[in-house]
Amino acid sequence: MTLCQLFLQSEAAYACVSELGELGLVQFRDLNPDVNAFQRKFVNEVRRCDEMERKLRYLEKEIKKDGIPMLDTGESPEAPQPREMIDLEATFEKLENELREVNQNAEALNRNFLELTELKHILRKTQVFFDEAELGYRCSSSQMADPSREEEQVTLLGEEGLRAGGQALKLGFVAGVILRERIPAFERMLWRACRGNVFLRQAEIETCLEEPSNGDFVIKSVFIIFFQGDQLKTRVKKICEGFRATLYPCPEAHADRREMAMGVMTRLQDLNTVLGQTQDHRHRVLVAAAKNIKNWFIKVRKIKAIYHTLNLFNLDVTQKCLIAECWVPVLDLEAIQLALRRGTERSGSSVPPILNRMESFEDPPTYNRTNKFTYGFQVLIDAYGVATYREVNPAPYTIITFPFLFAVMFGDLGHGMLMALFGAWMVLREKPLAAKKSDSEIWNIFFGGRYIILLMGLFSMYTGFIYNDVFSKSLNIFGSYWYVNYNSSTVAENKDLQLDPKYNYYQHPYPIGLDPVWQVAENKIIFMNAYKMKISIIIGVFHMLFGICLSMWNYTYFRQQVRIYCEFIPQIIFLCFLFLYMVILMFVKWVEYGPDTTDVKTSPHCAPMILITFINMVLFKKSEAAPVCDTYMYAGQEGFQKFLVVIALLCIPWMLLARPILIMRKQRKMHVPLNSNHHNHAIGSENGDAEAALAQSQQVAPHKEEEHEDMGEIFIHQGIHTIEYVLGSVSHTASYLRLWALSLAHAQLSEVLWNMVLKIGLQFEGWVGGIALWILFSVWAALTIAILVLMEGLSAFLHTLRLHWVEFQSKFYKGMGYHFQPFSFEAILDSAAQGTEE
Repeated sequence: MTLCQLFLQSEAAYACVSELGELGLVQFRDLNPDVNAFQRKFVNEVRRCDEMERKLRYLEKEIKKDGIPMLDTGESPEAPQPREMIDLEATFEKLENELREVNQNAEALNRNFLELTELKHILRKTQVFFDEAELGYRCSSSQMADPSREEEQVTLLGEEGLRAGGQALKLGFVAGVILRERIPAFERMLWRACRGNVFLRQAEIETCLEEPSNGDFVIKSVFIIFFQGDQLKTRVKKICEGFRATLYPCPEAHADRREMAMGVMTRLQDLNTVLGQTQDHRHRVLVAAAKNIKNWFIKVRKIKAIYHTLNLFNLDVTQKCLIAECWVPVLDLEAIQLALRRGTERSGSSVPPILNRMESFEDPPTYNRTNKFTYGFQVLIDAYGVATYREVNPAPYTIITFPFLFAVMFGDLGHGMLMALFGAWMVLREKPLAAKKSDSEIWNIFFGGRYIILLMGLFSMYTGFIYNDVFSKSLNIFGSYWYVNYNSSTVAENKDLQLDPKYNYYQHPYPIGLDPVWQVAENKIIFMNAYKMKISIIIGVFHMLFGICLSMWNYTYFRQQVRIYCEFIPQIIFLCFLFLYMVILMFVKWVEYGPDTTDVKTSPHCAPMILITFINMVLFKKSEAAPVCDTYMYAGQEGFQKFLVVIALLCIPWMLLARPILIMRKQRKMHVPLNSNHHNHAIGSENGDAEAALAQSQQVAPHKEEEHEDMGEIFIHQGIHTIEYVLGSVSHTASYLRLWALSLAHAQLSEVLWNMVLKIGLQFEGWVGGIALWILFSVWAALTIAILVLMEGLSAFLHTLRLHWVEFQSKFYKGMGYHFQPFSFEAILDSAAQGTEE
């Protein structure tokens, strides 16, 4: 990376920045950090873009409301020229005004339609009420000759309040509609406020009515209230107003009600016709807008991004040239120059842009070039911390070590095959799956790590083949190299027989992996534990050693010679003299001791335990052995081990004190020439020694990270680093035992699932067995995918991530840098699309 200064003519700046946005290789710096966002040069253009975006979002919302598909060609149109902004603004303004006018007209028509519909139902329902009242009155008139029925007839008149043909008692009434859920409270309020002097009749409207304001469907009821006197009338209307009930005029005469109903039906038919035409016009406007709205969004966002970037620039004194500072990759300077030339030609400017490289003491951003294969692994590393500029990037090594360590824990040929098939499906259908742009976060995580999943599956198939483990069963490819040394009755009756290499082995190694007979051995777990535990320690020690070796590259590049002698060498000695030596003892034990020997001292009986030997070595304790066995594995082992431990212990003060002491001595030497320079400058500058002294002081200055550091802080940091490394060497080595533990757990879970589920289905016979096996296989397959592939896979993934972040990267990786974030239209549009989906 290099810092560059860019000079652009004002008329060519827009086009040049547009070309750089398409290229996506330039990160601009803000040269106006103290200037308010509202005081920058192009703030008006940014506001215009915000207003255009608002109008487009309004159009998009209306298009989605009508369910109209928006055309997405997948292409990205170029940023329009500044003069085209006026045309875009006019187009959006016209569309918005037209759509708002149509919506307002449609809302008014819908409100009118709702009122007429409610009035129609009121006229129908009240007609039923009046008919019932009139029928009741006629029945009562026919019984007037009977004096015993006189009281009942008076009561009927009081309840209904109606009499045909202009009777003496005349009750007033109001009619309207109210939400159905408000009816009980409405009725109680009328009873209490009017003291029972009103009569309420209500009936539910069968069809749901649509509210024009929000489009919700509600259920309403028609009501009619009878009362006597103006005082009650006023009170009833107040209550109706309080409950948001809508009152409508309802004639008293039957003929008037019928005439009004016919008029309402005619107006409803006319309104339906007008509403249909309005909706058709609205639909045509939205369909036309839906064809271009995606491209409009892209154009507006590009214009806005360009003006935001131009606001980071400075104006020169002539106000005709824009000055920018930017970080660019050195390898892409030529491509950037070509983009600037294209922008200048497109704008018609005659003055070419100037791009000058600058010297800077600021740490540049970190830019790791990735492709679709390496991107997922780089994301895993960056999640821990972005690499310091020019620091060793662990991602290339992680491409192999990450799936391998995962596979050591997950090793199963069957489960690995399922994972590999899923990863291969995502890789092969990469383009159509990416085009769907799913908003599911879990799916996006899986799809983004498709190559990681594919490699983890393939490596798991390899380790599963080595373990000879396929869904808790084994593959008998080469046949077993074991033979049974017992008669058939002993084998059939004794279930506690264990495989003993001394008596049951052909003395030939199995071609690859484990012999399949171990799958049925009683001492399978004992054997696998010893094997996998030692393998885990061996892998862990070599992984940590590799991490320490990578720190050597960092120290060499940054010219930190002191760290090489005071940190790298004692660290490598400490790890090798203790833990690498333990690994060597494992190989010595495997080579020297075996069942096929005639010497008792090299038989398995005399084979020492490596862990006990290592503990005795560190504690300077003499090892103990059986009377017929040798105490040590080779001659001079006791003295050699003491030598290794002493040297390893001496490395601790070496790491703790050497570097701070050397820095302190270097700082003391630096003060002498600095004092001499000040004295010479005070005598006079005519001798010309000031510049020479300054150059000399710069040559002896310490590294920049030690330049302003206090000696107390250096001692504290070095002490923390030393303690962390020494204790971490022990804990990190033990941490690699998770490779053994998770591998054992995965194998045991797989075996339990086989024995507890699928094996039961094999015990039935006939057609019952077929049905049972079909059902149990479905259960077994579901549990296998859910528990052993997904849950166990996630567990192994997280443990592998921890081994890389803590045990491996802590040896050489600081991760104190910051990302290279270039001005890129592609990144801006992707971010905007994700924000819209959320």
